[in-house]
Amino acid sequence: MNDNWDMLGHAWAVDLLRQQVARQVPRQAYLFAGSPGVGRRTLAIHFAQALNCTQPPRPGVPCGECWDCLQIAKAAHPDVTVSQAEAEGSILKVEHAREVRGSLNLRPYRSKYRVAIFLRFHEANAAAANALLKILEEPPESVVLILTADDVEAVLPTIVSRCEVLRLRPLPSAAIEGFLKEQGAAEPEAQLISHVSGGCPGLALRLLQDPDALPFRDERLGELQSLLRATRGQRFAYAARFSKDKPAMRRVLTLWLSFWRDVLWRASGAATPVSNIDREPEIDALARQLGLEKARRVVGSLDAALQRLDTNVNARLLGEVLLLDWPRA
Repeated sequence: MNDNWDMLGHAWAVDLLRQQVARQVPRQAYLFAGSPGVGRRTLAIHFAQALNCTQPPRPGVPCGECWDCLQIAKAAHPDVTVSQAEAEGSILKVEHAREVRGSLNLRPYRSKYRVAIFLRFHEANAAAANALLKILEEPPESVVLILTADDVEAVLPTIVSRCEVLRLRPLPSAAIEGFLKEQGAAEPEAQLISHVSGGCPGLALRLLQDPDALPFRDERLGELQSLLRATRGQRFAYAARFSKDKPAMRRVLTLWLSFWRDVLWRASGAATPVSNIDREPEIDALARQLGLEKARRVVGSLDAALQRLDTNVNARLLGEVLLLDWPRA
């Protein structure tokens, strides 16, 4: 493994963590924040490897090949626990936090550190967050806790205050495009995915490897255009269909939000490059026709819908209200 832990980008974060491992002064709690697919989980796993690698080629650099490194990568190491909500958008419950908290009170089985990684910790309910807070108040010396979240603001402030916060930023599209070409992507595909992924290498790789991902995106964005011309009844019928599966509905809303943000940027006159470069004519036309305020309202309603979808909301009603408020174009 190289000095950047085989990560794409985020050299500053790796450098900080590598030096802490090399000097044997890791913090006892970290929060890695950033967009899904930006590299939060990968960084957490490599950090756990660096902490417990038995054959580091250089100080703070895991070998990636010893038994400990391999087991950590497979989430099968006895001293490294990886926890998350059962499904994206669901709730991390207090039982998970209590179970991990109990294990952290034990001495490491074979490694120097017990490491607990909580992925998507913004999905933790209040009880789970408070259960974890108890271990943060008086953590054992051999414990390192790593949380990942979309936003720092989505995590309980009393937990954030006890963590070293690393905010991972999206990478330049050129870096993502080069990475995809190295993975065998043709130039047009690499260029499109590098923009659509929003600078998140994990998302870009999933779009490249999943043969259904880009066709799914193309079909949903095509339906968005049809819905702008649809009658009230047609919008009701669509809401009934796409709200039957909440995870799929979340994917659709996320795609639509990306498109409408492009419309908003263009309507505002910002020089920000659009993400959906293959839909640029449609984006420009909507920006001219709808204007800034209408575009802003649609973006706001989509943001709110995604947040409500994570609660115990009636998904069909949510979809109906969302689509009925859309302008006709």
